[in-house]
Amino acid sequence: MKLFKLIILFAFVPFAGFAKLNVVATTTDFGSIAQEIGGEKIDLTTLSKPTEDPHFVDAKPSFIVKLNHADALIEGGAELEVGWLPPLIEGSRNAKLESGKPGRVSCAEGIALLEVPTTLDRSKGDIHAAGNPHFMTDPLNGKIVAAHIAKSFCQLDPKSCDYFNANLKKFNDRFDAKMAEWQKLLAPDQGKDVVSYHNSWPYFAKRFDLKMDIFLEPKPGIPPSPSHLAEVITKMKSGQIKVIIVQPYQNRKTAEAVASHAEAVVLDFPSFPGSMKDTKGYIDWMDFLVKSLAKGFQARK
Repeated sequence: MKLFKLIILFAFVPFAGFAKLNVVATTTDFGSIAQEIGGEKIDLTTLSKPTEDPHFVDAKPSFIVKLNHADALIEGGAELEVGWLPPLIEGSRNAKLESGKPGRVSCAEGIALLEVPTTLDRSKGDIHAAGNPHFMTDPLNGKIVAAHIAKSFCQLDPKSCDYFNANLKKFNDRFDAKMAEWQKLLAPDQGKDVVSYHNSWPYFAKRFDLKMDIFLEPKPGIPPSPSHLAEVITKMKSGQIKVIIVQPYQNRKTAEAVASHAEAVVLDFPSFPGSMKDTKGYIDWMDFLVKSLAKGFQARK
């Protein structure tokens, strides 16, 4: 009878050794890296869909509940989620997610942000005071973020630190091999121009020595006007620019109209892992971007 009572008692008492970290990520790039590092030691929830604009995520009340139960929140910072995340964190009333706590992981920390404005002038469009927040499009920043996440997980679950670091090494080994492949693939196209819809790709452009400073938007966050698009077409024709990239939540028909006048190709350039086939993980996503762009350049030579 005593043995039976003990069995019943332990059946209703959680065993701490099997407890997983409850991790919430704002976007799938951070979430996919967190999953690779955390593996079976974490339960992961990603708030935004991979096809959503990260500045304008549909903040559902259920997100507050998810954050309330979280051991860690992995966010971009640098004002990436400033339009929707702060009230959710406040509403969650979760002390673990306070700034400075191990459970609050701001991935922008340690990143050399580009396009930091000297003055804030809203007449220039949607400008971010901390700099351009789309830093994950530089694959080397993804590697920095992976190390940051592993460190945070080690602080939250010290007994599993060796496991997290082993997964980090696997990630880095695969990453390093792919990075060499990506650089080789785009090397013949260094210095070429690419037109994008929104200014989401300066980090990608810098890493692979490309020019991405012509946009279908006249200013960040401002819809394209006919007069501005006419200027873009003129620039594309004079500069022999043959590639336009578009993200899932942007107007592809606008890009196609411009491309038809400039004899260019429009490439679907997903903003995050998971938004298109074969882009589930961060490295897979970056692999898709590089290979798609290389094919686009080749198609218009």
